[in-house]
Amino acid sequence: MATKPRQPLLSVVVPVYCVEDYLYQCLDSILGGLTDAAAANVEVVAVDDASPDRCGELLHAYATRRPAMRTVTLPNNVGLGLARNAGLKASTGRYVWFVDSDDWLPPGSVPAVLERLRTDQPDVLLLDHLRVHHDGREETDAGGPLPRGLEGCVRLTERPELLRVQHTAWNKVIRRAFLDNLGLLFFPGWYEDIPFSHPLLIAAERIAVLDRICYRYRLGRPGAITATPSERHFDAFNQYDRLFEWLFTAYPQGTRLHADLFELMVSHLLVVVGNDRRLPAQLRRPFFRKASAQYQRYQPAGGYPRPRGVRGLKHRLLATNSYLLYAALRTAHRLARRPPSGPDAVPSTGLPAVPAEQRPDPLTASR
Repeated sequence: MATKPRQPLLSVVVPVYCVEDYLYQCLDSILGGLTDAAAANVEVVAVDDASPDRCGELLHAYATRRPAMRTVTLPNNVGLGLARNAGLKASTGRYVWFVDSDDWLPPGSVPAVLERLRTDQPDVLLLDHLRVHHDGREETDAGGPLPRGLEGCVRLTERPELLRVQHTAWNKVIRRAFLDNLGLLFFPGWYEDIPFSHPLLIAAERIAVLDRICYRYRLGRPGAITATPSERHFDAFNQYDRLFEWLFTAYPQGTRLHADLFELMVSHLLVVVGNDRRLPAQLRRPFFRKASAQYQRYQPAGGYPRPRGVRGLKHRLLATNSYLLYAALRTAHRLARRPPSGPDAVPSTGLPAVPAEQRPDPLTASR
């Protein structure tokens, strides 16, 4: 009599598109070094999103050597969000983790995740990460730090700061039954994480935090949306429309969540409009105008926690659709960040100079 295959504890869904230089590093970081017991609890579902390079061939070769990996091949390119949906549909694990194929996991990450899932059985497990530059420099993400020393599970109402954790899918491991009951899937378009990640934390009864670096996020890869100037960054507006549609349906009476999500939205849109790597110069004004209209549309009647200082000033300029003043402020800030030159310049320290575009910018440094 045939035995039913054992359900893995964790499914890792890996959408794949034009990443042949990084693919094996990603897959090896998930499946490499696992004990037999850990490997029996993990499956990888790699989704070939009609990649035009050698990714399909590489996936086929890898799967022949790794029975824990299965490949889903899509006939047409559908984009990151819909490729994740295809991988989710094919997965069988009790938990799912969406890992981007140009990123990778530090050694020991998967066993640490498995242990925490068994111990706490959360709806959502939040993971810490590092941002990695092309030259190998690593940095923490100041935009959405995880709280430290959080034991067991909590709800968002107990720790509301968790809503400010980076709104990506890859820093969350999600209980599959919870996800199915919530009915969440990824929408097409860029910034697909926005209407997915926030509802997860809002609806979860049990949120756990793993105080460990379990993910390395590759910065500045050619083709990555955060390094691609394009009008497709306007997709962010549709994604926020979907988020607030979900919120107003789930909480029609209005809550503090409205104000908190509004502030996060405004701050995020200001990050996008201020970043040269995302918006060509000719699109900055129309993006700002549309962001101002979004501000007026979703502004909470009771106000919201507006940031202080320069960031708060930018919020006020967006509220009044004052693009010329915003542009002047942005220019002044960038001039102030230029290294001094001439006879009054500060002497060199002997350390290599950091290009201005690589220095942290408090106006455009997150998400």
